[in-house]
Amino acid sequence: MSNSQQQAVYGGQAVIEGVMFAGKTVHVTAVRRKDQTIQYLEVPKKEIPWVQTLKKIPFVRGIVGIVESSAKGAQHLNFAAEVFAEEEGEVKEEKKESAGSRISMILGVAFIGVLSFLFGKFVFTLVPTAIEHALFSRMFENRIGHNLIEGLIKIILLVGYIYFISLTPMIKRLFQYHGAEHKVISAYEAGVELTVENVQKFNTLHYRCGSSFIVFTVLIGVVIYSFFEYNSFVERIVQRIVLLPLVIGVSYEALRFTNSLREVPVLRYLGYPGLWLQLLTTKEPDDSQVEVSIASFNRMREIDRQMG
Repeated sequence: MSNSQQQAVYGGQAVIEGVMFAGKTVHVTAVRRKDQTIQYLEVPKKEIPWVQTLKKIPFVRGIVGIVESSAKGAQHLNFAAEVFAEEEGEVKEEKKESAGSRISMILGVAFIGVLSFLFGKFVFTLVPTAIEHALFSRMFENRIGHNLIEGLIKIILLVGYIYFISLTPMIKRLFQYHGAEHKVISAYEAGVELTVENVQKFNTLHYRCGSSFIVFTVLIGVVIYSFFEYNSFVERIVQRIVLLPLVIGVSYEALRFTNSLREVPVLRYLGYPGLWLQLLTTKEPDDSQVEVSIASFNRMREIDRQMG
């Protein structure tokens, strides 16, 4: 594999019974149907000049990237949900009746992914703040202490939420596809041939994962919030909302920084909190799931070469 290929950075996300990969020119999703065939969705990337300019600005590019990924990811999640619904035997007359269940399903599985990150971030910013205020506001006056407790509550709620949804068969399979996505990217970055046997040798954890990003927003939020005073619960809530873009921007830069240090002894441990969360959000995939992930990745790179 050439150096230029090694330098290419790819990302993706798990969807229902499949994986989406984002390339330079296209986003490709591959999903496994019940007849064992693989169905694809290929969406060409449309670059908007001013968006590309914003994505080059540190601390701004993270926010822009999240919004952009959310918009693009929605189409692929919906595609996977539609294929799943079709496989379950839905017909046109049932679409209205089943629409609510499909929406609920999409929102449930997308929480860990990028699509619902902003919504999830608001919920997991405001709810822990309210809980901490209700239980600990009169215990002491140390602002940093309150922020630390708030951060701990966020971690407990986040881990608890992920753990309980991971007990359902559908989410467990989604997390297996999440693991398959990571394995393929790691295998590609290692320069090995993308066969099921080779890919299965790699770990399900990856430094650039969105799960790691979520952990960074919690940890960095504790630090950033400590620099700002508040005089009431309402002021505290407003402050959290106003500072949320800053927290996201700094967290994105921190994720990039720790990823660049992952081969450096000692410093690579900076990314471990995110990897620990991935112990919940990824599961070991079977060979069939890895095959789907490889198919999606190879199709994405094939189109990139054709368009390049």
